[in-house]
Amino acid sequence: MCGILAIFGCTDNSHAKRSRIIELSRRLRHRGPDWSGLHSHEDCYLAHQRLAIVDPTSGDQPLYNEDKTIVVAVNGEIYNHKELREKLKSHQFRTESDCEVIAHLYEEYGENFIDMLDGMFSFVLLDTRDKSFIAARDAIGITPLYMGWGLDGSIWFSSEMKALSDDCERFVSFLPGHIYSSKNGGLRRWYNPPWFSETIPSTPYDPLVLRKAFEKAVVKRLMTDVPFGVLLSGGLDSSLVAAVANRYLADTEAGRQWGSQLHTFCVGLKGSPDLKAAREVADYLGTRHHEFHFTVQEGIDALEEVIYHVETYDVTSIRASTPMFLMSRKIKSLGVKMVLSGEGSDEIFGGYLYFHKAPNKEEFHQETCRKIKALHLYDCLRANKSTSAWGVEARVPFLDKEFINIAMNVDPEWKMIRPDLGRIEKWVVRNAFDDDQNPYLPKHILYRQKEQFSDGVGYSWIDGLKDHANSQVSDSMLANASFVYPHNTPTTKEGYYYRTIFERYFPKAAARETVPGGPSVACSTAKAVEWDAAWSKNLDPSGRAALGVHEAAYEVKET
Repeated sequence: MCGILAIFGCTDNSHAKRSRIIELSRRLRHRGPDWSGLHSHEDCYLAHQRLAIVDPTSGDQPLYNEDKTIVVAVNGEIYNHKELREKLKSHQFRTESDCEVIAHLYEEYGENFIDMLDGMFSFVLLDTRDKSFIAARDAIGITPLYMGWGLDGSIWFSSEMKALSDDCERFVSFLPGHIYSSKNGGLRRWYNPPWFSETIPSTPYDPLVLRKAFEKAVVKRLMTDVPFGVLLSGGLDSSLVAAVANRYLADTEAGRQWGSQLHTFCVGLKGSPDLKAAREVADYLGTRHHEFHFTVQEGIDALEEVIYHVETYDVTSIRASTPMFLMSRKIKSLGVKMVLSGEGSDEIFGGYLYFHKAPNKEEFHQETCRKIKALHLYDCLRANKSTSAWGVEARVPFLDKEFINIAMNVDPEWKMIRPDLGRIEKWVVRNAFDDDQNPYLPKHILYRQKEQFSDGVGYSWIDGLKDHANSQVSDSMLANASFVYPHNTPTTKEGYYYRTIFERYFPKAAARETVPGGPSVACSTAKAVEWDAAWSKNLDPSGRAALGVHEAAYEVKET
């Protein structure tokens, strides 16, 4: 990952302003510790903090076209850059960077090239010929991007809120799958897949099509010139990522460069479910496995730093970000800069335990659509920022654009959880990789019950967080929460505690409005809480709140 900061229309173009932009860009250096770049043109500035993954020697940013009239700062990876270069034969490239194609695609196709990009990205591009500019974010919002407005009429873009929150009067999270054009003066959606309308698909389930699409998604993400690995919790999603990467690594350029033994990483409290399951998967696959432990106190001690980096007060995100943040620091200490991770599968396939209560395939499908559309506010934000805090890049094959289209086009009847037919959550994925002739994983791992990351690292982690919050927040503080925090009022002491930390770093109203709210059980949207009357009495984002579903569910609260 990298960090980008761009400002257009500054009324002050003094040396002091340049120094201020450098200072603000420095707030993103954790995202890109390898090099810093700044391009200024009249009242426009594009700053970049680089994490060098592809072409570390010559791919410094900002990047340019042949005559430097087009300037681009990019955070992300373009997996099909070699194929795109083939369409740009008449152009001269300065580097081997995967991101340089963006400048040349703009030169060739104007603003209508975004859908040609296969990857994860946020970028800002300046055309110095007429001082027009565009900004765009990938389809799902895997990479973060914020947009802000200064009192002087300037427009700002930044990878993280912390670089613009002090200097902008108002700022928002830039919508995924959208492009901002200064020529048109606003946002428009460039990503328009069939599933976005939430109409119910009818394509029959084909396990081999699904399997091949996922294998392709994993293999294309092995594009790297630096050491890498896989985050392995031992659950279905991360185990499949590891199994596929392990199977094809030797045939890739990355495997030839860095060796064919895959590195895997897991974090948890000692004795946690994830550590045991991950070790078993790693032994089965023969990976070089790294197991990291943390204590509840170490996690609590890191909370303030986690909230500063992840820029949220959402309870689920903070619970899961903290172990991921601690693990990323350990991973970086080993010299690893890129990891593959399993985010996105639960949203696409209805893997959260509350999907057991989906009343019909229509509601099941619509909930998966809602979950995917909100990923940029939750799991994508967590996975990106908690790893980027230590200069590690997380890639997510389940959120491959082509794979999502195939998976979301399957008749949702096949995704429904049907115990009468022996189908547990995410059965369509498990079945697609259930190959007796050439097994990917042991059967009991392939059919292991869903554990949310914050649960799987050890149940006492969440219990410890709640106990700590109870000691910090009094009953009267919580009783008056609606007066202190009228927007997204915290309903638990844990939520209140996180909110106080967040507000200390990000005190503006615009900051708190970037964080979603509303009732949730086991990571559901507010709409899905309606599926079971008992859930409204037990609103907790932990998977154990899925009463009557999780094997270690919380006890039902009496009214």
